[in-house]
Amino acid sequence: MSDNTNNLVTGSVTIVGAGIIGLATGIELLRAGHKVRILDKEGVAAGASKGNAGHFATEQVFPLADPSMLPKLPGMLLDPLGPFRIQPAYFFKALPWFMRFLVNMLPGKRAHNGQAIKRLNQASIAALVELTDFCDCSELMILNGSLLVFEGTPLDEVTKEYRHYADAGVQVRLLTGEEVRQLEPCLSQTISHGLYFTHVGHTSDPYGLCKAFADKFVALGGELLIDEVSEIIASSIDEDKVLVQLSSGESIRSENLLIASGAWSKPFAKQLGYRVPLETERGYHLMMPQKSTLSRPVASYNRKFIITPMLDGTRLAGTVEFGGLQAPLVEARADCLFPHGKALLPELFANATAADGERWMGFRPSMPDSLPVLGRSEKHKNVFFSFGHQHLGLTWSGITAKLVSQEMSGKQTEIDLSDYRVDRFS
Repeated sequence: MSDNTNNLVTGSVTIVGAGIIGLATGIELLRAGHKVRILDKEGVAAGASKGNAGHFATEQVFPLADPSMLPKLPGMLLDPLGPFRIQPAYFFKALPWFMRFLVNMLPGKRAHNGQAIKRLNQASIAALVELTDFCDCSELMILNGSLLVFEGTPLDEVTKEYRHYADAGVQVRLLTGEEVRQLEPCLSQTISHGLYFTHVGHTSDPYGLCKAFADKFVALGGELLIDEVSEIIASSIDEDKVLVQLSSGESIRSENLLIASGAWSKPFAKQLGYRVPLETERGYHLMMPQKSTLSRPVASYNRKFIITPMLDGTRLAGTVEFGGLQAPLVEARADCLFPHGKALLPELFANATAADGERWMGFRPSMPDSLPVLGRSEKHKNVFFSFGHQHLGLTWSGITAKLVSQEMSGKQTEIDLSDYRVDRFS
């Protein structure tokens, strides 16, 4: 690459990515005294941060690589509208990732990864409460717990699921169907039992939360720039600076660089000398205009999806599809959520159809061990990473922002970052 230094801008920290991870980290870095600029090719919360289920899912302490899913996998893959799918044309491209995923099902690895997930989860709610208070948007963080509901599932299976969470240290109560409906009267009579996770929460507006973070970031003196990063050079210009080349032709030289670009982080990591096994989970939602009386997220054990009450309606979300970053949205993958939503909220959707809803698809950045990539590069002292948060980007945004800011500021991190290092796959 040529050294295009026209319109050169200097700064303390450049963050690539204006999703909730980049925004939260930008705020924490400004609070720590850094000068910060955030770059994004589309703008604030244009990806998964905008359309996620809005669930602060600290009960999810188990890695996705679960050996119990193996016998179910063939049937799930063959069902084009099932909760888990690989597009046939993408199968061989995704195969290396799935081989690593299978390795992480081994008992020792699974236990290790679960503990690393739990460490982040245990600190997540407090970090988010503090951050939303600071950003004057605490009303967007609702700490009302969540439900996992069962329809006709044998009691011994329900009890086993309850013990699974309770033994992992999750705060959970086992409810009868009547007790579930006492909490949420609008739910279907078909629900026989529920697990009530009492120490989790949700936001009624994921995009609004990101917008509030962005507004605070700018108010604190941060700069947001819409432009695409074409190349990163961490050593050839100046040993103490990182050079970021933009598609516009501008170059930005910074003392520190943070890669927080979610599913688009893999090529940047490769430019910096790391081959990370990041794969893209294409997550769908169907945003229905009907406003439910639900006061908390409701996930279905049998149907493998989640309902979240939002400011502007009711969001149905939860499917997983592997198909890369280029394939278009598959409308049927969003529409298939509607009959499940209608089954659990029959009165709300009695006169509705899937066509009434807004279809959306976003990209979750997932690692085969279910852990994010966090912290400083071993190859470049002024390059940092925060990506690969899989299904827990919203949940982990506050705590990972704090941890990365602490390390970049030369402080002791509250949580040891060794399990999350970018070179753990070498």
